[in-house]
Amino acid sequence: PRYDFIFLAAVALQIALVIFVGDFFSYWQHRLFHRPLLWKFHAVHHGSTRLDWLSSARVHPDNEVLARLLQLVPLFVLGFKLQVLAAYAPFLTLYAIFLHANVPWDFGPLRYVIATPRFHRWHHTSEDEGLDKNFGGLLPFWDIVFGTFYMPEGRQPAKFGVAHDPPPEGLVAQLAYPFR
Repeated sequence: PRYDFIFLAAVALQIALVIFVGDFFSYWQHRLFHRPLLWKFHAVHHGSTRLDWLSSARVHPDNEVLARLLQLVPLFVLGFKLQVLAAYAPFLTLYAIFLHANVPWDFGPLRYVIATPRFHRWHHTSEDEGLDKNFGGLLPFWDIVFGTFYMPEGRQPAKFGVAHDPPPEGLVAQLAYPFR
């Protein structure tokens, strides 16, 4: 019984560390996708002019593969168990669906601890005030630390999408967009 407790405590600690360290890597890979070299791959995701849970699935496949590699490979190299990483990856997908939901939720005072749809809507706005803000996928902590946190009280962004050189409509055109 004592060993069961130690095992469970070790797994719980590893899950907490994967969330914290993994979100650090996620934050920086997300910022990397907002730089010119990778932006057109990520712009497909930001192309939604109506942000809702389906926007989480509007991604260029190269963006998705590279993002997961930049998140998960460092965690594996750091020694996190494959079982924990195998649970972490689908959790990120489910949480992304929640983050893109068309709801104004922010969890009150926990809005500085847990990323919410309201927090992420400011990341997706095409309004100048929200550009290059709120990169965290789970924890606003990294945005606070690195100066990219933005969530004004009492209001939501009104416009979404890519203002300059937006990705085209249609699957084939979006797949080709980063390569043109």
